Amino acid sequence: MSETQQPLNVLFLCTHNSARSILAEALLNDMGSGRFKAYSAGSSPRDNQQPNPLGLQVLQNAGISIEGLRSKSWDEFATPDAPQMDLIITVCDNAAGEVCPIWPGHPATAHWGYADPSEGDGTDEQKLEAFRQTLHAMKRRLELLVSLPEDKLAKAVLQTTARQLVTN
Repeated sequence: MSETQQPLNVLFLCTHNSARSILAEALLNDMGSGRFKAYSAGSSPRDNQQPNPLGLQVLQNAGISIEGLRSKSWDEFATPDAPQMDLIITVCDNAAGEVCPIWPGHPATAHWGYADPSEGDGTDEQKLEAFRQTLHAMKRRLELLVSLPEDKLAKAVLQTTARQLVTN
């Protein structure tokens, strides 16, 4: 990325913005090396929704900062004064099927579905393992995204590029 080029803004969406989208936001901000700025939001976060504590624990255990992570509505990103997104990625099937706001700048979109780690049963360790597995799966896909050359991140080809990463 040239010194004058702005980072690529990426918004991760899920329904409640408490698990998958939070993991993806923190992970891409950690991996993005200044080329990417990640955000997350939910289509319908619950009142007083907070990030899932197991998700935060998995991030901390992986050495990824959880500073500033909070659950929020996608409405925060559909206003004219919000950061303009270059890429919006839904990470749950529910959010992918919903009618989304009109995003300023008409960003590229992709769907990268992941099972909800917060819906697992079992012991605390088994629940934590579900979050670790989700984080690992996201990391593999995000490694591909952050390693893409600049020409694959250009606005004209970004949507196709992001959608092709789902097969990896």
